[in-house]
Amino acid sequence: MWGGALGESVNGREPDIRYKAVSGSDPRNHADFIWSVADLLRGDYKRSEYGKVILLLTVLRRLDGVLASTKQQVLEKHKQLQGRLETMAPVLNRITGVQFNNTSELDLRRVLDYPPNVADQLPQYVAGFSEAVRDISEMFDLDAQIARLDASNLLYLVLGKLVDMNLGPENVSNIEMGYHYEELLRRFSELSNETAGEHFTPREVVELIVNLLFMGFLNNEQLTLARSTTSST
Repeated sequence: MWGGALGESVNGREPDIRYKAVSGSDPRNHADFIWSVADLLRGDYKRSEYGKVILLLTVLRRLDGVLASTKQQVLEKHKQLQGRLETMAPVLNRITGVQFNNTSELDLRRVLDYPPNVADQLPQYVAGFSEAVRDISEMFDLDAQIARLDASNLLYLVLGKLVDMNLGPENVSNIEMGYHYEELLRRFSELSNETAGEHFTPREVVELIVNLLFMGFLNNEQLTLARSTTSST
């Protein structure tokens, strides 16, 4: 099991978690850091709840990185077409080169610029995504997660740690990212087994896997593996 990676915090609330660049294709590299961020939830969340928070924020960080290089072009085109074209998604997606876009002026780093406003700005940022991504946030009940993290003084801290990572495609390929998701799904599934004494796949995780497949972040082989690590026994 992976309990050793979720050790006691240092200096009270915040353990000394600093992201360090890693090399190689071992899926445990980035996954180890993401997994360590879950330790920040200790005491405020049940261990079986960690995955719902960390998987969602990790997905948002990846999508943020994917769109970073075309962000300004998308904003300019969106402004140019506003009021002139009813459905802008196909045009904007041609700019991003993927099946989604974000028309918010914000990105995750800008969301973090003013800590007291993170709980207000994060939903605004997510609302700028195209429908497929908004559906993912709704599956994970994003608004409730933000409110709970904010009430526990964890939102800025947890999101800030994940934004420290460069999960853009220039640093982590889709294949590598697929393996990171797969590894995280396996670990959170094992953690759920430890605490709940049973093996199950939350509906939100199943739908997340399917959405990631359609958005090009998991291939069919990885989908099969991810299902096998989170399916009922």
